Amino acid sequence: MKELINIIADPIYSFSIVIALFLLSIKYIKFVGSKKFFWIALGGSAIFTVWAAQDKNFWAIITWPDNIPISILLISMGWLTWYAIYKGVNNDARTEKGEPPLEGTPENREKVWAWPNLVYTEMFTIIIGTAFLVVWSILFKAPLEEPANPTWAPNPAKAPWYFLGLQEMLVYFDPWMAGVLLPGLIIVGLIAIPYIDMNPKGNGYYTFSERKFAISSFMFGWLVLWIFLIIIGTFLRGPNWSYYGPFEYWDAHKVVAANNINLSEILWIKWLGMPLPKNILLREFLGLALTLIYFAVAPYYLTKKVFNFKGKLGKWINGGQLGGYLKSMGYIRYSIMVMLMLTMMTMPIKMYLRWFINLKYLVFMPEFEFNI
Repeated sequence: MKELINIIADPIYSFSIVIALFLLSIKYIKFVGSKKFFWIALGGSAIFTVWAAQDKNFWAIITWPDNIPISILLISMGWLTWYAIYKGVNNDARTEKGEPPLEGTPENREKVWAWPNLVYTEMFTIIIGTAFLVVWSILFKAPLEEPANPTWAPNPAKAPWYFLGLQEMLVYFDPWMAGVLLPGLIIVGLIAIPYIDMNPKGNGYYTFSERKFAISSFMFGWLVLWIFLIIIGTFLRGPNWSYYGPFEYWDAHKVVAANNINLSEILWIKWLGMPLPKNILLREFLGLALTLIYFAVAPYYLTKKVFNFKGKLGKWINGGQLGGYLKSMGYIRYSIMVMLMLTMMTMPIKMYLRWFINLKYLVFMPEFEFNI
């Protein structure tokens, strides 16, 4: 069983499993938002943790001082995510019956004063948080090491937990994309959400059915493309940034062959049996063409088949209502939304290309520091 878990925990398989579970959760959102699912998930997680903790390697990973707060954060995030879905599913059920959301009922619209209600709540929260940190500092040693030594680097050298997602992205992307472009677009996209998606539904109350696409796309980027990468970087990346299963000993001598190759090398050397052309554009024309096709054809397909609410996917996005995002949002906001979405999807696409055909870069232009 441990060997099987070590195999399927490999990002090559676990990433696909996480995507499949995410899609199933969206499809069966009513079951996910039920108390029955909560108790099943809680019980199953508890049983697995108790069983897995008997393994010394697993126990060493989850009790590492740097990893303990991350485990607590993941548990908190799982609870809050489920609770939001639970509230949204309940409100959707009320809406189907013609009843207002719970947040709109008279008993939940009662106003309270900032003083003393809010201030007292914040004060007790601060006290409890301070007490927790004091107990934490007594029970666990701070993960401090000796002063920095330029002649020695820890192995693995890991960034703080909130940057481990970026560090994991460096496995699949050039540093300027993993550290600058994609994070920058993520931040800009989050800032632009209120200006791009101005749908008034779901404001002030929990829901899912009225904002399916907005919630699903955000949760995919948040849970699958960010939290999952942090989990991998925290618990499954060991010495030399190699993959180690949750029950595998972190052996610093483990060597994994990385036969990564650029698309231009696949085309000219492997397929055509020719040396790489000296002309940069000729050498990289296939990668450039595929990139241009992706950002030119995909928006057309999304506009015609998805965001105009035609077909099964389009009807699912807005509950079968007539119209389309292009008409309701306008060309500028719609174009920004589509480009941000396509950029986000380049991440799983590039990950799969690396895993299945060992593709390092689609376009490799070190002369201009342009590698994608």
